Amino acid sequence: MSSNNIEYMVICDNLVKIYKAADIEVVALQGLDLTVEKGELMAIIGNSGSGKSTLLNILGGLDRPSAGKVFVNGQDLLKLTDKQLVKYKRETVGFVWQNNARNLIPYLTALENVELPMFFTGSAKRQRALELLDMVGLSHRKNNKLEQLSGGEQQRVAIAIALANNPSLLLADEPTGAVDTRTASHILDVFREINEALGVTIIIVTHDRQIASKVDRVVAIRDGRTSSEFVRKKSYAEELAEISNDIGTVGGDTHVELAVIDRAGRLQIPREYVEALGLGEQNRVLVEMDGDRIVLRSPDTTLQSEQRTAGSDAV
Repeated sequence: MSSNNIEYMVICDNLVKIYKAADIEVVALQGLDLTVEKGELMAIIGNSGSGKSTLLNILGGLDRPSAGKVFVNGQDLLKLTDKQLVKYKRETVGFVWQNNARNLIPYLTALENVELPMFFTGSAKRQRALELLDMVGLSHRKNNKLEQLSGGEQQRVAIAIALANNPSLLLADEPTGAVDTRTASHILDVFREINEALGVTIIIVTHDRQIASKVDRVVAIRDGRTSSEFVRKKSYAEELAEISNDIGTVGGDTHVELAVIDRAGRLQIPREYVEALGLGEQNRVLVEMDGDRIVLRSPDTTLQSEQRTAGSDAV
């Protein structure tokens, strides 16, 4: 893949990350491939240890991969010097953490918290900070400090802070993990409104599969690789229009799941499918073409069927 693909905000090609401690090696990413279009609002889901947070740290410039390629907005992150990486983190990417203690300084007001990142780039503008607080629905709380804000309000201030320096890419690590379902839905609505208003590319990492209804695409990561994608069948605007006209239904089947095939032709089969095939401890499966379909069969089941057929013919 090339960084010249300007329609992409993120390009990850065969990304590998290995953590070493003493004589132990942990492979967090095992040849992950991912592309994210400019202006896209998407989510990455996966169980604990799947590699999703490692990927986010690499995209945020907080960690470097062990191998592979990663481009963000045309910049090759592996070739950035330490000085260039600091500039990248200040100007290209914004970060929203699950833990509000990493987002907010408690003795500053909401307005002062949003202004703070601007001072480091020499572009502090109170009017800009006020506009961002208004965008997340908190202009009326601008003079409140951390202890005076609810968990959901703190997270919305954190989103405004992440947008302070006009990043091209906004990363959110479990942004709804510490709030209730209703507040989580509100926070996700804020992300969508920002995406539509500013055109900023947003990647949300979460373990919550219910996020699919709020974004256009969901990429599932399993064992350090992209395993499947959930793609919206209709645009978000079309769904809202159908609901308002009493055509569609809220909470319906809005996405279709697609398996991801890497450049070597490999794909990950969901564990429940493997169990349904009765593969057990086997590491082999029979692959057949059936018209326009690819069929996977247990070799034992197929062999038993052929033996029965042969026995019938002999009789």
